[in-house]
Formats: sequence, structure tokens, C-alpha cells
Amino acid sequence: MSDAADGIIEVKLNRAEKRNAVDFDVIEELEGFLDQYEADKKVRGLMLTGSGDAAFCSGGDLTAFHSLKTEEESFGMLHRMGKILYRLAIFPAPVFALINGTAVGGGCELAMAADIRLAKKGVRMGFIQGTLSITTGWGGGSLLMERVNSSKALGLLCSANIYGCEELLQKGVLDEILPESFFKEEGLRYVKTMLAENPAVSRAYKSIQVSKLKQSQLWKRMEEEIWQCAKLWEMEEHHQAVDRFLKRK
Repeated sequence: MSDAADGIIEVKLNRAEKRNAVDFDVIEELEGFLDQYEADKKVRGLMLTGSGDAAFCSGGDLTAFHSLKTEEESFGMLHRMGKILYRLAIFPAPVFALINGTAVGGGCELAMAADIRLAKKGVRMGFIQGTLSITTGWGGGSLLMERVNSSKALGLLCSANIYGCEELLQKGVLDEILPESFFKEEGLRYVKTMLAENPAVSRAYKSIQVSKLKQSQLWKRMEEEIWQCAKLWEMEEHHQAVDRFLKRK
């Protein structure tokens, strides 16, 4: 996490060697970031991205989380990340996901917590949780249905497929696709062009969005989704699927 210019804060997942997978250390860092900046009225925008060129975020680190076996054990981790995504969704300033590489599983959920998603040309994304016999576990399914037409969202979730960026743009998952060279060198500048210079302006507009999300009981829906995933997490089908995945690696 680092300060960027002119009141725009960059949050970069810095585990390129693990395809920016989320582990307990990342969870703690994200919580600390939100504690630091949520009340800072000088912030006019927030950028989420990943380090390196290969991945935005590959979701939860299965090596770190495979030790969680029961519904109760998994719920603790899932709920913490769900709360982070909710806090990002209602962050007082606009949130941008700069999707610099592949986003799968929880990585897609993280992207859906942003207000606006900008992807590098060639990026592929997918809610692949179903291949591991679980559902979205961080509340990302509820966020997807908030951002995208519900029938398209249901298809994306149930298929557990990976899609190219052009199809995701058509479905409304992505807001814009940027050329690779431009994305890498001009991403911050591009975000700056989308925000008023006075932080109070962008924050006032975001407050309208936040009010809508709260009125729709977004957190209650996300929490119910998290419980559903936790119930599936403890089932043998999930543990066997993870074992097969880790052995392939």
C-alpha cells in the first residue's frame, strides 16, 4: 500500500510470486489500510491493483487456507475478507480496480468491490469457485449482482468459467479495456482524469452510491453468502477438490 499523487491512494497486492493470492498477512494489511484511510477526507480516489504483469489476484491462497477444515474455522477467514470487501464497496471515495492480469476466484470478488473496473487488454477473469465445490465466499456474488444484470451475474457464477476481457466488457463486469502499454504507464493519470480535483466533489457523489448500497442491505446479503460458502467449505467434496488442485501444482 502506498500514497499516490494528488489524494489518490494505491493499494497494490505485492505477492507476484504467488500470483498475488490473499493470505492472512494480506488480510491484516488490508484491514490496517482501511483503518488508516477511511476517515481521511483528503483522499479523492483509491486504486486496487496487483504487482507484476501476470495476475491481479488469484483469490485466496489455498496453501494458507487449506488447514481450515470446519464451517466455523473457514467462516472466520471468509468473514474477515467479506468485511474488507464491504468496506471497500462503501469506501467514502471512488474505488478503481486496475486489473493488470488474471483475476480468478476471490480475485474477481475483490474486483467487484470497486466502483469502476479498468482492465489491461488480454486479461482473463472467472468466478471459478464452483470448480472447488464452494461458492463465492467473500460476498463477491452479492457484489456482482449489485454491479451487473442479475441473469448475466448468475450465469458467470454458476458456470465457473474463465472469460476474456471483451466478453466481460459486454456483460458489464468491466467498464473499460486499456492497451497494455497505456495501462502500465498511464493508469494513474487516467484515473486522475475521472476524478474532480476537489475531493469533496467525488466523495459527495460516492455518498449517494453508498446510501443505495446500505439501503439494499448489502452487508446482510454478503454475510448470508459467506455462511453458505462456509457450510460448503467443510464438506469432503471441497477438501478433495483442493487436494487435487494442490497436487497438480
